[in-house]
Amino acid sequence: MIVAVTGASGFVGGAIVRALLARGHEVHTYGQREAAALRAPLPNYIAWNLTHGRRTVPRADVVVHCAALVGDWGDETWYHAANVTGTQVVLESFPSARVVYVSTSSVYSDHQPPGPIAETASTGDCRYSPYGRTKAQAERLVLARDGGVVLRPHLVYGPGDTTLLPRVLEARRLGMLPVPGAGSNTLSVTHIDNFVQAVLSACDRRGVSGAFNIADAEVARRDELLRVVLARAGVNPRLLHIPQAVAWTTATVMERLWPTRVPPRGPRLTRYVIHQLTSDHVLDISRARAELDYQPLHTFRSTSG
Repeated sequence: MIVAVTGASGFVGGAIVRALLARGHEVHTYGQREAAALRAPLPNYIAWNLTHGRRTVPRADVVVHCAALVGDWGDETWYHAANVTGTQVVLESFPSARVVYVSTSSVYSDHQPPGPIAETASTGDCRYSPYGRTKAQAERLVLARDGGVVLRPHLVYGPGDTTLLPRVLEARRLGMLPVPGAGSNTLSVTHIDNFVQAVLSACDRRGVSGAFNIADAEVARRDELLRVVLARAGVNPRLLHIPQAVAWTTATVMERLWPTRVPPRGPRLTRYVIHQLTSDHVLDISRARAELDYQPLHTFRSTSG
């Protein structure tokens, strides 16, 4: 099978590329960086900034579209250009390929009924996240394509993580990690190896389409998750709880005073981050189990994570 992977130089895209190569597939890779700037060589690599428009690309049977602007801050026009227009460019550049879209469970609307979130839940009403809103718009483009598959992980982590662990470590101050709220809320998280398994299954199953939640089988309590992450990094897993109302007010002021709207780097504390850290966010993965034969083996307790 010939598989194209966008965003191949990133944490998730790179893991997918390695797994596809291990299975003997022909892989073509794309990313914003020039080849000379890559940390490690990628097969059949072409530098391609999707916001610059279509280009002529080799034929592919499947496109795994990982490229995105990820962040919790910034002007929506930047996110729209990368995530919505960029997805349209990929669809137009690979008109005959099946598309497996790496999305996010941040597309789910802020207010959901209690209990695990199913794929049928409302999406797009993400008041504090231009990232979530634009990813929901991009999903609709992919799902309108015959055979389009959308995968929705949450907080992807594991060996090679360039987002979750570095951000947690960066936020530590004086040996403690300040966190909003009491920390008893429950979260689904997604080990990179579990997610790659889902991607490979989606590539293989031509008769499957639609959206799928992808997460570990074990749901984590927020504070326990953070303590495990910190301990594994070899640092003191001490948390300093900040009242949610105080954190929310602080974030609101910081957002108003922040000097630039250029994403993804904004204030250290945003309302989106507080909402993510203090709300229950548990994903129903039964559809992935049934239709993708998804069998998550790793959890945040796994020594490999």
